[in-house]
Amino acid sequence: MPSAALIYLYNAAPRHEPYSTIDGSPHQDIQSYRDANVMQIDYSEKEPLNREPPVQDLISSFITYNNAYDRNHGGIPHCGDDHIVKVDGAVKKELFLSLRDLRTRYKQHEVACALQCAGLRRHTMRTFLKEVSGIDWGDGAVMNCIWKGPKLKDILNEAAIDLTFEETGHVAFACYYTKVQDDDWYGGSISLSRAMRDDADVILALDMNGKPLSANHGYPVRAIVPGIAGCRSVKWLQRITVQEKESDNFYQQYDYKILPPQAIDAEAAKQYWQITPGLQDMPINSIVAIPRNGEIITLPSDGKIQVKGYALPYGDQGPVTKVEVSTDEGETWVDAKISEESKRGGKWSWALWTASVKLSRGKEKRIFSRAFDAGGNTQNPNPSWTLRGVGYNGYGESRNLIVQ
Repeated sequence: MPSAALIYLYNAAPRHEPYSTIDGSPHQDIQSYRDANVMQIDYSEKEPLNREPPVQDLISSFITYNNAYDRNHGGIPHCGDDHIVKVDGAVKKELFLSLRDLRTRYKQHEVACALQCAGLRRHTMRTFLKEVSGIDWGDGAVMNCIWKGPKLKDILNEAAIDLTFEETGHVAFACYYTKVQDDDWYGGSISLSRAMRDDADVILALDMNGKPLSANHGYPVRAIVPGIAGCRSVKWLQRITVQEKESDNFYQQYDYKILPPQAIDAEAAKQYWQITPGLQDMPINSIVAIPRNGEIITLPSDGKIQVKGYALPYGDQGPVTKVEVSTDEGETWVDAKISEESKRGGKWSWALWTASVKLSRGKEKRIFSRAFDAGGNTQNPNPSWTLRGVGYNGYGESRNLIVQ
């Protein structure tokens, strides 16, 4: 494993305010801001690796082969081929599944889906609304990959779920290999109903983009729960438990929740953690990747420029059906063209889009994007603030543009 990695955090600054680096120090010009936000850190099996790529690189490919973000609360374990996944809890038959079992005992399914950090676009919430708690994620904490492995429902059917119709079930995922920042192990859970839906495509992924998972992304096996926040797709999966309550792990109970606005700080939040459900389905979203924030644009003779970005559907209500772009503060909108690959990608994938739009000369110009999906959802022009900065889905935006 390499001893160091580059972490790219390209975080857009608020309109009319100086660009600030990750540590909060101001940079008045955009180039020094970008330079300050390319950080190099050392990491090991004991230290969390958290990074995202420049979004302009991210959208260069419909399938994310080389620019996948990393989100971890603890070190990256290096697991052996003797790895076992235990299935227990409210089941009639406990299972102890080897990697060979997972590959040969069950039908293998491929699922193309976008996996996104719950804190995607947290920086925008922080700078446009008010301060939040959490890593300063920009627009790059998402990846669109092809995952392959057995469906969770097939495994649970073999284990024979032992809950009555009246009992509300959950499926908890756990990894015990490394101690994490706020707990002795990492875990998360989803509803049993979601796990057992054939069309929900929840799998235990062994492969990513046609190759075995890398250590960074969960080798030898991880949960993949399409449409749901990436924090529930537990990596280095060791245990699957059917139970009547959500996971009791810290990150299910005291993180990754959209707290009410009354939870203004850590102290005020204490009364809401236990009564607020954990974040599951991610909201519909889109971002403008090109042009970059603060870019100087020379207009061609026809006055039009190419705008590019990505869009994500709400939870299980994909695919993205339309993306619109505005260059006049949302007064009028132009339809973007969704790529052919995106149209074939299925309900769980992101959509890459391009739009040719007219732009007038001047400073501090802005370009907005908004997405629509098959469920009738669209982006929120006035998103609410929440303490943990998760689930932000205001209009996509490129700002502080200088057009000459």
